[in-house]
Amino acid sequence: AMYGIIPKPLWNKVHEADESNRVDMALRVLAIETKTRFIIIDTGIGDYHGDKFDSRFDVRGEKNPLAKAIEAMGRKVSDVTDLIISHLHFDHVGGIGIRNNKDELEAVFKNANLHLHRDHWAYAHTPTERDSGSFHTQDFDPIVDFYRTENKIVWHEGESGTILTYDDGQELNFKCSHGHTPFLMHPYDNKFIYLADLIPTSNHVHIPWVMGYDISPGVTTKDKREFLDFIIEKDLTIIYEHDPKFWGSKVVTDIKTGFAVSHPNETAKSTTQRLEL
Repeated sequence: AMYGIIPKPLWNKVHEADESNRVDMALRVLAIETKTRFIIIDTGIGDYHGDKFDSRFDVRGEKNPLAKAIEAMGRKVSDVTDLIISHLHFDHVGGIGIRNNKDELEAVFKNANLHLHRDHWAYAHTPTERDSGSFHTQDFDPIVDFYRTENKIVWHEGESGTILTYDDGQELNFKCSHGHTPFLMHPYDNKFIYLADLIPTSNHVHIPWVMGYDISPGVTTKDKREFLDFIIEKDLTIIYEHDPKFWGSKVVTDIKTGFAVSHPNETAKSTTQRLEL
């Protein structure tokens, strides 16, 4: 699933599978602290899916892991001003809610503005039979309804734009890709870009290495080339959402493979890792 049509003898050299053919994956959430904002991008998988689900995907971690990670930063979930969801697959939006004493899902980040792409939201409610299982609408719809009631949803539209402007005119922008899922938002500033499932690990920088999960794999290859050219032009560092070994890297052009990883940054063993600007 993670490497699509690439033969296992090739990908298993760089991302070894277990006896159930599963590979280790990170659920890397990005927190951005500024003078006036505390921004969270994506929320991981959540902790409320049940033993059968957790066993199938080998989900590991403690209860309410995102809140604990934020506490490890010396902050509270109530400090979060903006919550940006790249797309609504369960392993990216799952941590948006937590079960309360009544066994009902409620919002974790009640003070935050929720940023969603309008067209992706529409697609998530009318997906194909191939990817409908990735959208757990029964889990995230009640939470989004809370933000709607509180008038805290910020809808984004189009192929690119500005998510928000903060401090002294600094911008957090986005570009969309469509191969993995339509209107997947990729937030970026002048240093970093969060590629979510377009290039989920450093191994996927190689253009043909496309996930089996992608709804339009051929479109993904075009998206990847466009984004990698953009990343090199802007001298951005990629944040890999699912890479267990490297949190990010630069990329360079390569005569043989088209693009290659440059200056990979290893993941710390701690729950949180600070990236200094």
